[in-house]
Amino acid sequence: MKLYSLSILYKGDCKVHLLKSAYDVSSFSFFQRSSLQEFMTFTSQLIVERSEKGSRSSVKEQEYLCHVYVRNDSLAGVVIADAEYPQRVCFTLLEKVLEEFSTQVDRIDWPSGSPATIQYNALDSYLAKYQNPRDADPMSKVQAELDETKIILHNTMESLLQRGEKLDDLVSKSEVLGTQSKAFYKTESGGKENPSTEG
Repeated sequence: MKLYSLSILYKGDCKVHLLKSAYDVSSFSFFQRSSLQEFMTFTSQLIVERSEKGSRSSVKEQEYLCHVYVRNDSLAGVVIADAEYPQRVCFTLLEKVLEEFSTQVDRIDWPSGSPATIQYNALDSYLAKYQNPRDADPMSKVQAELDETKIILHNTMESLLQRGEKLDDLVSKSEVLGTQSKAFYKTESGGKENPSTEG
């Protein structure tokens, strides 16, 4: 069981942006780590963008599950974990982190904030503390609430896409992903360039 990333984002009217994040990619090859972090950021932003305010959902992407909670005040959290990690613990963690963040960071800073400007440094310790869900779970006070909450499970990232939209196209247009990460995505997804025959 493993947690790979924990992110706090702001869902604006036009754009979702990252406020703070923490990653644990130590189990991956050194040369893949920066690309994986960029992809986790990209995936987190895409999922929040496609999620309704006031919703909790889980999206399966290959062997990973991305758990997202978007509050009604536009603050959102995403945990990326392996499929074995308990869903309930992920949502307990998101609830706790977003509540703490909202009391420590002034709401007027959310729409324009960025990882460099937001003063909140607890994500790394939460990511480390919650690596073992059995140690973290006794701390959860909102378990009963969450068990009653409807959590939507999407089978793939594609289920979040709109008709005619392709994940490959979103990756190629992304401002978050560097050239190396885009090349890495094509290699990992087996995605071949689809040259346009129109012209």
